[in-house]
Amino acid sequence: MKKLLGWVGFYLLVAAIILYSVFPFYYAIVTSLKAGSQLFSVEYFPTTWNWDNYVSVFREQPFAYNLLNSVLVSFSVVALSLFFGVTAAFALGRVQFRGRGLLLMTVLAVSMFPQVAVLSGMFELIRGLGLYNNLLGLVISYMIFTLPFTVWVLTTFMRDLPKELEEAAIMDGASPWEIIVKVFMPLMWPALVTTGLLAFIAAWNEFLFALTFTLTNTQRTVPVAIALISGASQYELPWGNIMAASVIVTLPVVILVLIFQRRIVSGLTAGAVKG
Repeated sequence: MKKLLGWVGFYLLVAAIILYSVFPFYYAIVTSLKAGSQLFSVEYFPTTWNWDNYVSVFREQPFAYNLLNSVLVSFSVVALSLFFGVTAAFALGRVQFRGRGLLLMTVLAVSMFPQVAVLSGMFELIRGLGLYNNLLGLVISYMIFTLPFTVWVLTTFMRDLPKELEEAAIMDGASPWEIIVKVFMPLMWPALVTTGLLAFIAAWNEFLFALTFTLTNTQRTVPVAIALISGASQYELPWGNIMAASVIVTLPVVILVLIFQRRIVSGLTAGAVKG
């Protein structure tokens, strides 16, 4: 009886967590399918399927450009973060040199600063490089909070790989780059998927830098575009359009997590248990 009550309590807790996590997104979907006065009525199940809000999002503002900007920036950040993260992880995890631990702690310490603390410095850097209102400026600025985490996780993972693999590759005449690409990377896919997806989510959802470093609608990413959606007057917000845009922006992240969920779990738990 006690075991049965334990299982019932466990599943009730899981159900409560799922409901708490999923319900806001579900209600956003329901709201995005409403129009007019229906937006202000509380309904937990859609009675009508009105797709006008989704059409209006693309018709009334350059939302397609904003989506494309977010895709380009996010995938560029992921590619650069993984490239620099893997090469830095090889140096920090496999090469012995003085000050390695201090350097790794310094890399991690960079991620402890809030965005607003480095905003003015990043603005001067972006403006000095001539990248204001440029997607490349967003890519460079996003690296400041995606790269430290990527380097730290990949270094921990690479440090646990068997040394015999590296020694065998060196005996076969492999260069350091060949060891990274042909020996280590095939074994690091769970960690690469995990860090890459987390870097993608961070870049996809980032708001403060995107708001500060872009000026025109055609250069803005989707979080800023959603925040700047306005109605006929300053006191009237098109909540239907905002909910529709939020659903469109959230779906890619949900799909990616569902596709790579097994590798994400493997990457997060890798190295937790050693034989």
